[in-house]
Amino acid sequence: MKIRFLGHSAFELASDETRVLIDPYLTDNPKAAATAEEMEPTHILLTHGHPDHFGDTVAIAKRTGAKVVAITEIAYELTAAGVQNVIGPNIGGTVALDGGWVRLVPAWHTSTTPGGTVNTPAGIVVNLGGSTIYHLGDTALFSDLALVSERDHIDVALVCMGGFYTMDPIDAVSAVALIRPDVVIPCHYGTRPVLVQDAAPFKAEVEGRTDARVVVLDPGATYEP
Repeated sequence: MKIRFLGHSAFELASDETRVLIDPYLTDNPKAAATAEEMEPTHILLTHGHPDHFGDTVAIAKRTGAKVVAITEIAYELTAAGVQNVIGPNIGGTVALDGGWVRLVPAWHTSTTPGGTVNTPAGIVVNLGGSTIYHLGDTALFSDLALVSERDHIDVALVCMGGFYTMDPIDAVSAVALIRPDVVIPCHYGTRPVLVQDAAPFKAEVEGRTDARVVVLDPGATYEP
């Protein structure tokens, strides 16, 4: 299974014929490693509805026919917009993927879609190709992050750490300690002036305080668990 960082909080997970696109904010993303037109996902997963995560979901889904997994309220909006193959679980719900599954877990944040739909934000736990990946969404630090790894060992955590809109690097280190993943890939930084630009101190702190290894990916780069 390959994890490709597409910039900001967008990632592509690929295993065999399954290609999972998470939070496809590509158009207007200053660090985007691909265009929306280049993506050919089989599935699109959304953590929440803010524009820098909802992104190009509608256009990509309509063009490719990808299955879209989003929390119930966003799923209603996508269906009304003409998107086919929309699946709308709620927090705690699990959906089967080809070769794996995805589960929505709590995230402490806010969320309103570009269309005005207020909804509950989520983190996303994905099992694919024998690895379990946890995309934290835009969460703040909260103690129940530890419960995710009580159920599933996390091979790779995709951790927001830019501050201002999400956890900053200090709180993100504490989040890693709660989750106990093998590998951490930082995201949601370096794309706007208010976001922390340098992941090096975060990497040093995580590796000094936890057993996790931090892999800093430039947009477009890949990692294989």
